[in-house]
Amino acid sequence: MVRIGGLASGMDIDQLVSDLMKAERIPLDKIKQKKQTTEWQRDQYREMNRLLKEFSDAAFNMTLQSSYFVKNTSSADETKVKATATSVAGNATYTLSNVQMATSAQNVSDTISAGSKIDPTKSLWEQRGQFNNFGEADGVWQQKDITQSAISITSDTTKAKLAKGALVATSLNGNTITVKDKDGNDQIYNIRTDDATNLAADDVFIDVNTGDMTFGQELSKGSTIQSFNYQHHYVSFSITTYDKDGNPIEDEQENGAVNFEFDGTTSLNTILSKISDSKAGISAFYDEGTDKVMLTRKDTGKLASSSAPGDPQMKLNGLFLTDVLKLNEANETSGTDASFELNGLATTRKSNTFTISGVTYTLQDNFTDPVRVSVTNDTQKAFDNIKEFVTKYNDLIAKVNGKLTEERYRDYQPLTDEERESLSDKQAEMWDEKAQSGLLRNDSFLSSGVNQLRSNWYGVVEGMTGSFKHLTDIGISTSNNYRERGKLVINETKLKEALDNDLQSVMEMFSKDGNTTSEKGIVRRLRDSITETVSKIEQKAGRSTWTNTQFVLGRDLRDIDSQITRFEDRLKQVEDRYWRQFTAMEKAIQNSNAQSMQLSQYFS
Repeated sequence: MVRIGGLASGMDIDQLVSDLMKAERIPLDKIKQKKQTTEWQRDQYREMNRLLKEFSDAAFNMTLQSSYFVKNTSSADETKVKATATSVAGNATYTLSNVQMATSAQNVSDTISAGSKIDPTKSLWEQRGQFNNFGEADGVWQQKDITQSAISITSDTTKAKLAKGALVATSLNGNTITVKDKDGNDQIYNIRTDDATNLAADDVFIDVNTGDMTFGQELSKGSTIQSFNYQHHYVSFSITTYDKDGNPIEDEQENGAVNFEFDGTTSLNTILSKISDSKAGISAFYDEGTDKVMLTRKDTGKLASSSAPGDPQMKLNGLFLTDVLKLNEANETSGTDASFELNGLATTRKSNTFTISGVTYTLQDNFTDPVRVSVTNDTQKAFDNIKEFVTKYNDLIAKVNGKLTEERYRDYQPLTDEERESLSDKQAEMWDEKAQSGLLRNDSFLSSGVNQLRSNWYGVVEGMTGSFKHLTDIGISTSNNYRERGKLVINETKLKEALDNDLQSVMEMFSKDGNTTSEKGIVRRLRDSITETVSKIEQKAGRSTWTNTQFVLGRDLRDIDSQITRFEDRLKQVEDRYWRQFTAMEKAIQNSNAQSMQLSQYFS
């Protein structure tokens, strides 16, 4: 539509239409304010649900026996035995005597160097002559086929390196390597392993120890050494160890052992480290001072396939272990089980740490004379848990009651965009606080939920067998100040006495389960009530993951969005109508002015 903006009338038509539309938009602003208020209310409901759920999650701990029956455990001599107890342990005094600690199986090799001591950080292949029985004819070394992938030359050089060292010279001598230059031309090089000096232009020397390659002529950047096959040396062995039931520990090969394989470029330190990190459960190291290797089972006790005397706990399979590292199963010092008397009963365990009737003992030394271990209830810990739980409940009630009694400022409606632009950030923030205040004042869902929570504390717990049946029996009651709206107070002296006299009864009062509400403990009642309240609020305000069609306020927001869309369509029509009217007026004035000018010309 063509809009004429006041050329004939001299009026500011744009401003006139804008002012008229401001009046027309007032109902739309009201609808948008209603939408904002509904969103604020939804978010406040969800915040209340979050607080309720957090309290319910924290309350779950108060249904556990470990929150009440915390144990104090003391040892008469912690240099000999330490002890801890779980909540299931009974209050008692135990006596340990005639203690022999469990030991681990060990095996120490003979000296492994043939002459000067080996360097455990260097490769096995480089030092093979410094070990006994480690030559290629001794049957320790094995050979494996390797396919060397293509090697790209990134700068002009005579040097390159293969993926593996410890090479088999016979797999290289007499063979050739092809190098393709950047233009695609092939150059064939003869492999030598004897000497890097006096290389012909078409020779390449390969160091069998390291895999380093030296060419008789410089390779240009962009060339590619083509893939080829060769062999390298490696060693393999396996170790069999056993669990506490006498079953062999095995790896993924499932052949009753833990298997190892290392190429010749591997150092002794690396091999021993891999053994220590394996499933075999062995600590392995080389001592340079004695030139010996030591294997030690990480677990203590007699861990073998049978209880027969001399049956090794670490079975060594492979010439590398027996002939090179000089480890002999016959030299093994077997691990032993811990033996002791507990209250006069002689028994054994595989480990120096063991649990009997909820009490965990850790042996520190061998001893003969009795050492007492006492287990008692730690009622202070139970007191602290109950006190903390009551404090969390009071905090929850205070926050919910704060929403229920919050002042509602009806003169403070959500700001429109124009109103917000006219205020500073601080002013807008203060306005929003007033506008959001009291949206849940006297809310029926929250009010009924709080009343239910309060009533859960007051009812008698039926079916109790102990000394206490009501909250006041253990020193917890409601504050006399009605303004605190159900806050709980604790008589600490009375609560401590109740815990000392009948801890079991106190625990049941909080955590007892039952088929009916009256038979359930206070904590279980509270959690049931919270679940019910949360469900009701979710029907009203939903969850963040729900769509608007799944809850009441969401459906309200959907309807409000539809109203806004319809009203904005109508405003477009109204604005167009105003422009048509003013445009018609401008055209009429233009016609009138034109006629007046024509008449004045006639009379002149």
